[in-house]
Amino acid sequence: MFLSVLALPIALAIVSVQHPESHHAAVDARGAHVMGFDQARTAHHFRLYADGGAIDVAVRDPADSANRDAIRRHLPHIAAMFGDGNFDAPMLVHATTVPGTPELARLASAVSYRYVETPGGGRVDIVTADRTALAAVHRFLAFQIADHRTGDSGAIETRP
Repeated sequence: MFLSVLALPIALAIVSVQHPESHHAAVDARGAHVMGFDQARTAHHFRLYADGGAIDVAVRDPADSANRDAIRRHLPHIAAMFGDGNFDAPMLVHATTVPGTPELARLASAVSYRYVETPGGGRVDIVTADRTALAAVHRFLAFQIADHRTGDSGAIETRP
């Protein structure tokens, strides 16, 4: 049993390295299932701030009300789940324990997650004054940038 628990993450890492396009296609497929909206018709952005960060998702076409409304249903749910220390959704999307989530689950009371509706979808603002939680937020968001291939810089920005 112990060996098989270790073998799965290693196998996923090997598949990801050997076939990055199939890995990203699988992330998009799982993302569409878990999030409830088309990953190709929406844009994810992950921002790192000195006090936390943000998850911003918007439709690519302003006329795409179906995906916009799905984003607006999904993100408040995510903010509530994360606030409760539940990070099952990112694990399901990425098929791995996302960096930072064990610490964020443990430090749930030290981090706030607030949903904000935007014209194209929505955003989850993440704020903490706890240094350990802040480092975990930044690891979490940096992983998201890479695995969703957003092109976001990953640099600490000034919160708007």
